[in-house]
Amino acid sequence: MVKNNFENIGILGGSFDPPHKGHLYVSKKSIKLLKLKKVIWVITKKNPLKKSPFFPFSFRRKLCHKIIRNQKKIQLKYYEDRIKSKTSIALIKFLKKRFKYRIFFIVGSDNLINFHKWKNYKQLLKLCILVVFSRKGFDTKAKKSVIMKHLKSKNIKFLKNLRIDISSTQLRNEIINGSKKN
Repeated sequence: MVKNNFENIGILGGSFDPPHKGHLYVSKKSIKLLKLKKVIWVITKKNPLKKSPFFPFSFRRKLCHKIIRNQKKIQLKYYEDRIKSKTSIALIKFLKKRFKYRIFFIVGSDNLINFHKWKNYKQLLKLCILVVFSRKGFDTKAKKSVIMKHLKSKNIKFLKNLRIDISSTQLRNEIINGSKKN
């Protein structure tokens, strides 16, 4: 049997606005289930498909470090200045050019709904394996999404029965609503 020289790594990208235990849970489960050497949290200053972040970049970065501080297999990286892009395709090309990585691109089922709007999404699907975690309230829409027509079984993994019931949006809303009550 010929051993491949590629390291299996996971990429969990986003604005992490704010980061939460769901991000950590997904990362740890991905490492275990997919036998990944590590998961890289790739933080962006601003998601190209979303409004401006609620929290400042420096604060979000600090919170990420705090959440993953005891996790040897989870790293936080910021690449936008190096690759001169906010797009996932630019990131994946950058990583593949410099390292021998087999990349597992980790998303929630909510991201699958608009995945067809991502820059060069078809090429992205050829360069990595898309790993989709269940998100409460999004799975049915995700399975009927435009992107499902382009996916093949070899480049997508649905990790079932691992639903994440927390979101950054939910946390921001709780902060906003909590501050209005006080």
